[in-house]
Amino acid sequence: MNAPAAGARASAREWIGLAVIALPCMIYSMDLTVLNLAVPHLSAALHPSSAQMLWIVDIYGFMLAGSLITMGTLGDRIGRRRLLLIGAACFGIASVLAAFSSSAAMLIATRALLGIAGATLAPSTLSLIRNMFLDAHERSVAIGIWVASFSVGGTIGPLIGGALLEHFWWGSVFLIGVPVMVLLLALGPWLLPEYRDTQAGRLDLLSAAQSLLSVLAVVYGLKRIAEAGMGVLPLAAIVVGVAIGIAFIRRQGRLADPLIELRLFRVPAFSAALAINTLAFFIAFGGFLFIAQYLQLVLGLSALQAGLWSVPSGVAFALGSTIAPRLVRLVRPGFVVAGGLLVAAAGFALLSTVDRIDGLVRLVVAYGVLSLGLSFAFTLAVDLMVGTAPPERAGAASAISETSSEFGGALGIAVLGSVIVAIYRHAMGEARIDGVPKAALEAARANLGVAADTAAALPGPAGAALFDAGREAFARAFETTATISAAVALAAAVLAAIMLRRVGSPPGQPSGNVEVTLLG
Repeated sequence: MNAPAAGARASAREWIGLAVIALPCMIYSMDLTVLNLAVPHLSAALHPSSAQMLWIVDIYGFMLAGSLITMGTLGDRIGRRRLLLIGAACFGIASVLAAFSSSAAMLIATRALLGIAGATLAPSTLSLIRNMFLDAHERSVAIGIWVASFSVGGTIGPLIGGALLEHFWWGSVFLIGVPVMVLLLALGPWLLPEYRDTQAGRLDLLSAAQSLLSVLAVVYGLKRIAEAGMGVLPLAAIVVGVAIGIAFIRRQGRLADPLIELRLFRVPAFSAALAINTLAFFIAFGGFLFIAQYLQLVLGLSALQAGLWSVPSGVAFALGSTIAPRLVRLVRPGFVVAGGLLVAAAGFALLSTVDRIDGLVRLVVAYGVLSLGLSFAFTLAVDLMVGTAPPERAGAASAISETSSEFGGALGIAVLGSVIVAIYRHAMGEARIDGVPKAALEAARANLGVAADTAAALPGPAGAALFDAGREAFARAFETTATISAAVALAAAVLAAIMLRRVGSPPGQPSGNVEVTLLG
């Protein structure tokens, strides 16, 4: 299909099409979180081993992250709409199979298929937006809506999942996405145009395998470090993944038609936006995880209550994603990103002052403030990365954007997770509580969840004292990680203000984005 002229305004068809492609993005986000609620129920039904349970939870994210680059480039070659519809069909079928899995092994396999199918959704939808909205400001608004759809999915996922588990079996949480995929398959061929690179060569299978193995190995190592601390196996996985990644990059430099366009990284706006996106996800994933733990373990809220108190942050994130594109009409994108990161830093700074006695309101406010600030960075960083790439490479650029998000999130959970575990264990190691056996105190050093279970088994005031010590230790670690996140947000704000200061047009003049053509 011939693309409309550069700068052409989108019609009602493109905006309706945007609404359609935002729906699978919601499901993409929901599937990353909704399973956590179903774990106790599927454990009782399928009786997985500890190792199987880890793979049930992790395999979706692993296969998703590992397949993004390949799927993004594949869409450039075979057509982005075609790949999106194929992925939607596979996602729907895999969701049904997962819902009716009769064994842990079957659930692991279907979750892996869901991850591969899910990897087609984000790059395909984002690259379609790149070609559907050629006016720079309209594209910024469209990407803001696209980013907001992920936030909405992450916010409502636990609420919908919790409601389903109240009335149905554990597999019902996997069926949420089936009607959405059916709707996409019905309306997609009519509403979504087809785009592909007519000059693209064949997909290099060795490069695809290298990208998959590299990302899988690094993400696996980071997740294992976050869960169990440093060890030979996770460190070896990271080293192997980095080595394969270096080989992958060298191969791309030799290929006439590479899997990813390395010349994109020579564009300062692209590289800076990529770094900022990675740093923003670094603090976002770590922060969101620890806030959820604080709400439940320190403040004593149920999972449903914690989910409800998290809704304001999701609303703030969605609101910021739609406001940011409007601000770039008045202020250069780099300064809007920097301002958003300063707001996020203020939110993390406020988070570091939360106390467990009367800190719920302050925590919810801080959570909303940092989500609002981060939404500016996410929306405009993605817009800059995709807008910088030539249209025929939009799928590859979208995949790089999504991969940086996955890496940043995994790295944030691993690094900040290691910090919070180290501080918690050190604080608990110094604790001396009368009436608590040494073995119980040692067990409680593992994490606050274990401390709660151990305390519940102790008689009299000793159990309450142990749990109180655990909450104090976690609160201290939480404060430190929030402070670190604030510092990272400040550093990212400085990077944005310096590296992106020349991107866009002066206030009051048209076009807020930079686009380049890669020659050669």
